[in-house]
Amino acid sequence: MPHDQATARILDVLPQVEADPRVQAVFITPATGFQWARMEESARSLGGLWVPWRQALEMPFDLVLAACHWGIQDLSGPVLLMPHGVGLVRSRISPWDDQAPHDLYPGNLMRGNEVIPSRLALAHDGELAALAESCPQAMPQAIVAGDPCFDRMLASQPYRQLYREALGVRDGQRLVVVSTTWSPHSLFGTDPGIFARLTAELPGKDYRVVGVLHPFIWRGHSRRQVLAWLAKPRTAGLHLVPPEEGWRAAVVGADLVMGDHGSVTMYGAGLDRPILMNTRSLADVRPGSPADILAQLAAPLHVDRPLLPQVERAIASHVPQRYARIAEMITSRPGQSATILRQTIYRLLNLPEPSHDVPVSAVPLPRLTP
Repeated sequence: MPHDQATARILDVLPQVEADPRVQAVFITPATGFQWARMEESARSLGGLWVPWRQALEMPFDLVLAACHWGIQDLSGPVLLMPHGVGLVRSRISPWDDQAPHDLYPGNLMRGNEVIPSRLALAHDGELAALAESCPQAMPQAIVAGDPCFDRMLASQPYRQLYREALGVRDGQRLVVVSTTWSPHSLFGTDPGIFARLTAELPGKDYRVVGVLHPFIWRGHSRRQVLAWLAKPRTAGLHLVPPEEGWRAAVVGADLVMGDHGSVTMYGAGLDRPILMNTRSLADVRPGSPADILAQLAAPLHVDRPLLPQVERAIASHVPQRYARIAEMITSRPGQSATILRQTIYRLLNLPEPSHDVPVSAVPLPRLTP
């Protein structure tokens, strides 16, 4: 569990097996790759058994459930590797290595001539073609398992009004969810003043503005620094959800999602919410990716122009099923991910699968950062 995104994805899947008395789950934060601040503390706070990395290196595991490739080659046991965002063929081009355009590259999946994951969970049938091209050695390990995060958001739709109430949305107000990923080309990276401008331009009586900042912004700069940067718009009416959870409920409850090429914007489109997409965030978008397709469908956000008219037009001009193609790109197995992953986990554990099902749960009620 090297970062919040991987932790969230594991927590989406773990309930499928952790109640089984034959299973003991332990949490590990790898001491490899990037070391994001306070991740060990975050893992410990889950209430499970946390194992130090040095100890984990000496332990045999019956299964390693991972949503990031960092450190998995160092652990002993079969590995089930899953995405931690929208698919493993991500929309954003890697900022570090031009030779690794996405997470299906051999450097992430292989150690020498050996494929590291015993099973590689893909979200979409189209990713099979990308894998066949970039790392054909891993094709026998690949399964198309859908997207457990998106399935939970779909299951949460009946609770939309409860989420809105938890976020403080009053009758007659519209909820604008403002999402920014982490890079110079993100919404926040291209316009650090976007939140201040939104709270200044959108009337508070008509709009509730909730910000969703990528966990790397919180972990990379600290909660103190982020709140200091956003002190003025927070005073003017900006509300933030914490990095661990809350963004999914906010997107389910949204009347508009304003964002960039990050996964939150893609999930918002998958739920058919009106989208305003930052045009300046397209500089490092991979052609043909969900973000590239979304940019052709969504209302464009021009951060150098007045914001209120753009928000009003995007909501008024939205046509139902406008983003059906994006939903199809997020998952090829809608509503089936939990079943597929559960079957896969029990096969890797070499245990018979229990006869009872574990239903897909709605995401929890959101809380706002104080």
